[in-house]
Amino acid sequence: MRRVPPSMLAREELDLLLHGESPAGSNVVSALVENITRLVVQELLEAEQSDFLGGRGRYERRGEQQAGWRNGYEEGRIRTAEGPIRVRLPQVRGTGEPFRSSLMSFLEGNSEVLDRLVTEMYARGLSTRDVEDAFRDATGELLISKSAVSEITDQLWADYEAFVARDLSEIPVEYLFCDAIFESLRRQGAKEALLVAWCIDSDGRKHLLHLAVGNKESELAWTEFFRNMIARGLRPPTTVTTDGAPGMIKAVEAVFSNSIRIRCWFHRLANIRAKLPDDGAPEVMAHLYAVRDAPTLDAARAAADRFENTYGAVYPAAVSCFADDREALLAIHRVPVRHRIRVRTTNLAERGFEEERRRTKVIPRLMSEKATMKLAFATMIRAAERWCRVSVSDIERRQLQLLRAELGLDPPPAEDQARKRRRSQRRAA
Repeated sequence: MRRVPPSMLAREELDLLLHGESPAGSNVVSALVENITRLVVQELLEAEQSDFLGGRGRYERRGEQQAGWRNGYEEGRIRTAEGPIRVRLPQVRGTGEPFRSSLMSFLEGNSEVLDRLVTEMYARGLSTRDVEDAFRDATGELLISKSAVSEITDQLWADYEAFVARDLSEIPVEYLFCDAIFESLRRQGAKEALLVAWCIDSDGRKHLLHLAVGNKESELAWTEFFRNMIARGLRPPTTVTTDGAPGMIKAVEAVFSNSIRIRCWFHRLANIRAKLPDDGAPEVMAHLYAVRDAPTLDAARAAADRFENTYGAVYPAAVSCFADDREALLAIHRVPVRHRIRVRTTNLAERGFEEERRRTKVIPRLMSEKATMKLAFATMIRAAERWCRVSVSDIERRQLQLLRAELGLDPPPAEDQARKRRRSQRRAA
């Protein structure tokens, strides 16, 4: 066996390629890129080894103050978007500290950076072709292939699978929100629903909880969606905010029967406004805002009665639309005052949906359910990372504890139980 450095062997292979002797069935350009990369990296590794040994060349004797000697090579590889490139890693022994290649650490680290960059570009709205074009060099040659982009972005699918399997028992859910967006999940066929759930916990933090295909917004699809979260430890929420989809409402009432269901005011106001003439709308809407913004539940009921009595004969369709789910609209007045603006709408996810729609315009019909879920999850989870925390005071936390006890979701707080025992003992005495 020839005792020559790997860089010399790499240079000989490159010379053969340059003289037209390429391996059978291989792409000449790809083979050239791989061999040039191997040669450059190999020469740098060997130079790094020489520096570590005090500048000694191969077969050069050690000086009196010099330690260590060359100890062969180990197989290694550089992970690139075009696939791994094999290199020979020089070894050293007989030194006080081990020899570790800074170059290999740099290359490996930057490979991960490249992967993350590709993933982020895809998640933030660039198509596979856009990402591919972004990695062209000055000559127009591709530095990363379409297949490599797909392989890197498959990490999003792994992230999604981990997301939908994670434990939810550590999230003290207070306010649950549900909505859906419709997308084309197949190469051919009608749009199907992507069901989404998020929450605000007892500390005011917002969490994206679940994202799954529902085919359509049926009661069965939503029930399966909710039961999946419960099986992963989701605690019963204090409130559940939804739009008017009948299947969703039935599923919420069946699965979260003790929770307070809240009808999204944003959607309901839009429905009512569509049934009013332009000249009379401002006055009618002002009465509705008075209902929504009333200080107490009793005041809201009084304002709702006043609205229905005043406009029932003039705008029967609008009043009927309000009365259709009146109690769910008024239910916002059962939570702490400062939280009502947070629980009265599902618009938090709407912003994520807008971002998701902006991305899918790049790819009008996604090729598969997997591709759609990768993109939808990447969009929603990144939007969730920017959600701001809601302020929850100790008094509001106490109010929520009492409300949950009233609803039968949790036992009464320990201090309330002790107070009741003392009261009963005084009565018995």
